[in-house]
Amino acid sequence: MEDFYRLKDTWTEEEVDVADTVRRFVDREVMPHAGEWWQAGEFPRHLIPQLGTLGVLGPTLPEAYGGSGLSPLAYGVMMQELERGDSGLRSFASVQGGLAMYAIYRYGTEEQKRTYLPRMARGELIGCFGLTEPDAGSDPAAMTTRAAKDGDFYVISGAKRWITNGHLADIAVIWAKDDAGIVRGFIVPTDAPGFHAVPIRTKASMRMSATSELYLDHVKIPQSYQLPDARGLGAPLSCLTQARYGIVWGTIGAALDALTEAALYAKSRVAFGKPIAATQLVQAHIVDMESQLVTMQLLARQLGHLYADHTLRYAHVSLAKRHNARAALMIARQAREILGGNGISTEYHSMRHAANLETVDTYEGTYEIHTLIVGRDLLQEDAF
Repeated sequence: MEDFYRLKDTWTEEEVDVADTVRRFVDREVMPHAGEWWQAGEFPRHLIPQLGTLGVLGPTLPEAYGGSGLSPLAYGVMMQELERGDSGLRSFASVQGGLAMYAIYRYGTEEQKRTYLPRMARGELIGCFGLTEPDAGSDPAAMTTRAAKDGDFYVISGAKRWITNGHLADIAVIWAKDDAGIVRGFIVPTDAPGFHAVPIRTKASMRMSATSELYLDHVKIPQSYQLPDARGLGAPLSCLTQARYGIVWGTIGAALDALTEAALYAKSRVAFGKPIAATQLVQAHIVDMESQLVTMQLLARQLGHLYADHTLRYAHVSLAKRHNARAALMIARQAREILGGNGISTEYHSMRHAANLETVDTYEGTYEIHTLIVGRDLLQEDAF
């Protein structure tokens, strides 16, 4: 069921070792407590040093900056195994590595890379990525956060919302428009005067994730904290492409865990004198779920090959994110249905995955936004 099309036969030794290592960690450290942490709305901060030791924070970056130089496919299976535990765990790693660290790696100075990236890779320094605003989500160009030049400093004012790792972070990569209205990136220490991170406590999804609102009230930072090569909206969007790639793989983990749980439950749950797995309706559900899972796996695998061959385009990632997030959500919903009344308990996993995947389906580009991105690419007409 987990590998119906025998894709693991094509995995490299590196990919197998990475997947097995992360899976053992998740089984040992996360699975026994995930429902409890989710229900309490707590991120397991004590695991952060272990995540650093595990090598899941920025693993595709060069070793000189604390990474492992792993292939995109090895990185993908890492994200798959983390999200098998919980989407919030994978989100932490995605934001730390695919957004905050990647932004510094791609757009920062050599000094910035040397200063921040190795410590971030070890989990000693936590980062967040401040792009989304209360009134600028799907349309980031409408951001109102401003960075005004003041001699050798910038003064940043504005607000960001739905920021993963926000109230855990030591540094925030903040995107703001400069005096010319051009989007620029800045490394902002979260202990800077005027910077405030407020946890969002009202979530019915992604409850294990640390999600925040950020407020910047005339935060003054040296010009040297600017990411010099980040100029224009394309810079933060390129970071989102990296993170969305991780989402494509991560959703497979959530879907796989939900499907496995539903299948095991169906074989053990007896109704009307036989296991419900022996009924046509349940088998139809399981087959539909397996069909979706295999499609998710094939999409992610080919996306990884395109990435490794340097032929990956953002529209490729949009199509895969659009499909896999929605497919995983449907699998988790069907799994919860098979579990019946037990499915609403956090003693089982499927309801938690389904609730989390409502967020995954929405963040870093909704289903509809990715539909328009791919539609524009296919038809060369802008329908935004």
